Parts: sequence; C-alpha cells; structure tokens
Amino acid sequence: MSDDITKPWGGRFSEPTDAFVEAFTASVDFDRRLYRHDIAGSIAHARMLARVGVLTDDECRRIVDGLEAIRGEIERGEFRWSTALEDVHMNIEARLTERIGETGKKLHTGRSRNDQVATDMRLYLREEIDAIGAELRRLQRALLDLAEREAETIMPGFTHLQTAQPVTFGHHLLAWVNMLARDAQRLADCRRRVNVLPLGAAALAGTTFPVDREFVARELGFEAVASNSLDAVSDRDFIIEFLAAAATLMMHLSRFSEELVLWTSAQFEFVALGDAFCTGSSIMPQKKNPDVPELVRGKCARVQGHLVGLLTLMKGQPLAYNKDNQEDKEPLFDTVDTVRGSLRVYADMIPHITVNRERMREAARRGFATATDLADYLVRKGVPFRDAHEVVGRAVRFGIEHGKDLSQLTLEELRRFSGAIDEDVFQVLTLEGSVAARNHPGGTAPAQVRAEVARLRGMLEED
Repeated sequence: MSDDITKPWGGRFSEPTDAFVEAFTASVDFDRRLYRHDIAGSIAHARMLARVGVLTDDECRRIVDGLEAIRGEIERGEFRWSTALEDVHMNIEARLTERIGETGKKLHTGRSRNDQVATDMRLYLREEIDAIGAELRRLQRALLDLAEREAETIMPGFTHLQTAQPVTFGHHLLAWVNMLARDAQRLADCRRRVNVLPLGAAALAGTTFPVDREFVARELGFEAVASNSLDAVSDRDFIIEFLAAAATLMMHLSRFSEELVLWTSAQFEFVALGDAFCTGSSIMPQKKNPDVPELVRGKCARVQGHLVGLLTLMKGQPLAYNKDNQEDKEPLFDTVDTVRGSLRVYADMIPHITVNRERMREAARRGFATATDLADYLVRKGVPFRDAHEVVGRAVRFGIEHGKDLSQLTLEELRRFSGAIDEDVFQVLTLEGSVAARNHPGGTAPAQVRAEVARLRGMLEED
C-alpha cells in the first residue's frame, strides 16, 4: 500500500489530522480481526450493486477478485496496515483501489462505514457464538462422562458450606451441566437477534440507490433485515446481550472453580487435578496450586467488567451512530477470547480429574448428613414433621456430646428420643440408603444420575 495516503473523507478539511489525534482515534490495531467479515460483507454488497445495475458485471467481478486477493494477502501476512487509514474498512478499500484502480472506489456506493461496521460485528459475533457453543458442548460431554463414572460416589451435599445431606458426586456434576445448558440456551437465543442485517441503512437514513437488502441477507446468511435505519447503525444491544450471557457463563465457571479450589485443598482432598493443569511454588516445593480454576475465577470479573462498561458506554448516546461506539470492540473481542479460552481449558481439564472416593465418603459420614432421613423416617411412622424435627435435633445434640454420628448410635440410644424408632431405622441412616431413597427425576439416586446422563447426552447429540 502506498505511503502517500489521502483520507477518503478529506475533501471537507483544509488541514491534515493532528498526528496524535490520528493515532488516538484509529481502531485498526484491534478491528483488523474483522477482515474476513468485512471482505465477506463487501463481496455481498458488490454483487447486490451489480444485481440492481449500479455496477456492471465486469466491475463486480474485478471488485470480488480484488477483495479475495486482499484476503489472501492478509492471511499470508503480506498486507500493510496503516493507522492513517483509521480502521479495517478503509485499509481494505484503499488497497482494493490500489489493486484495481478507479473501480475500487465504486464499492462504497450505497453504504456507510456505520452500517458496514455494524454488519461486520454481527457476522463476527454470530461466528464466535457458534464456536463458543461448540466448546460448551465439549465441556458438557466431559462432565457427563465424569458424572456417569461417579454415579455411585457419595459425598456431602452442602448448604452454607455446612454438611447438609449426602449426595452422589455424579449428581453434583450434573448441576454444573444444567447450568451450562442454560448458558447454551441464552447464547442460542442471543444469536437470533445478532443474525439481523443492518447493511443498507447507510449512515443513518438509508440510501437513494435501489439496494436489494434481502439479497444481501441471503448472501450472508442473515435471517432478517433491520427494519429501521437509525436503529440499525446505532444498536449495540446484540453485543450487550452477548456480554450478559457471557458474564453469566463465566459466573458459572467461577462457581465451578471455587469448588475445585476447595476440593483440591488439603482440608478437603476430594479431588486432584492433573499436573498439566497446575503449577508449583517458587519457594515451597510441596505446593501444587490449582492455577487454572483460580485464573478462570479471576477472569469472571474481567468479563463482568466488560458488560458494565458497555452498558455505561451506551447509556448516554443519542441516535444515531457516535464515535463512542468504537469502544465496543475491544470489550467484545476480549470477552470472546476469555470465554473461549476458559471453556477450552475446562473441557481439557475435566477428564484429568482424579476422585478421592474414600475421602468424600468419610466427609459425608461427618456432620450428621442423614438427619433429614431420620426425620422422614419418623414422619412415616406417624410422627408430625415438626415433632420429628425436634426429636432429631435432640438426637444430633446427643451425638455431638458423645462424638457419634447418628448411624453410630445404638437403637437404645435412639429410642431415648422417640419410641417410634425401631430396628429398621438403620436402613435409612446409611449413606447408601439415603441417596438411594431419593429415586425420582431430579434426585441424587445413582439410577437417576445415570438416566439424566443419558437424557442430557441425547439432547447434546440433537444440537
């Protein structure tokens, strides 16, 4: 590309742009990643212009061939990006004119950078949502495999991080899968609103040329055409909605991370992560730090910050397009990179988790995890629930005082609190009996875990 650069909008100005202002306002350093989408949109636009008679077939062919050649230059690393040309759009257009001459200047007929960038962003985000969805499904499959393997592994279920009731580890993992399933649904729903074509809105009011927007939409795979030109160029709701879905997804990964950090600690020792996903200490040779979960937990804050930042960016803008909107790209690009990277590393890490089944079972035996089972037992014997609750509370206090779990109390000790208790009580006080008794859809019983794994696998195969 020539070093003698004339701004395409320079006719109105009598002096050149200040050098610092030029660098300050340029976006090419980060929006160049839109080159494929910009070229695809320009090719569709050129073909439409030829279809409606604004370009000749020969002009269209030369433009399309030139754009495809430029795409090759960029991908081979031969393209010279210029800050003076501000952005990806003007860099490509200037190079096209340099390659094919005056015909290249006709490409921008009937459009503005306002509707051009909005189109590029939607093409980019649509593609990235699909890629994120693929990583999501890969992580879900890894979790389903682990859940199936650990369908009978008993661990303590927690509320307030206090031992509550026994659950199976497989059941716990399926909670994660369900959280990710909602994330996938939100992204799919968001994608429908992303997949709307703004091109043809031009700067803000539409164009006087007889553009065929439906043709361009079909060429680019858009499901609909934006129905208001002012909204088409200034709308960034589709990015905000994606960032909200991404922030929720990262919040889920952060919760997973917090549990893994706890579970890998010496205080829990429920699981161990593969060495490839941990690091050591520079001073303490015994350390094996869960750096991946910790970093993903930290990156959640980053994505949530981008969501708040973009909401704040948009809140004061009048219609239509404003230069402020240049600030939408870096938060979006960083969010996409962060989410894709976090999902990828999690999907890679989950199959390398080692489960300490004995440690989990030992922990479930502490904390009177079967207290609710004893209360349910008494209810089935005819004791009102509130009375049963009181009976079990006194039995737990007795157990604490004597250093015994409920399952370790003798029948004689248990009958001190209620005459309704009989020898069959020990069937419900075992950990296996507790989890097996919750054998209904959504319950923690091993049979339900396996059935839910099969159901969720089937849903993933349908996607």
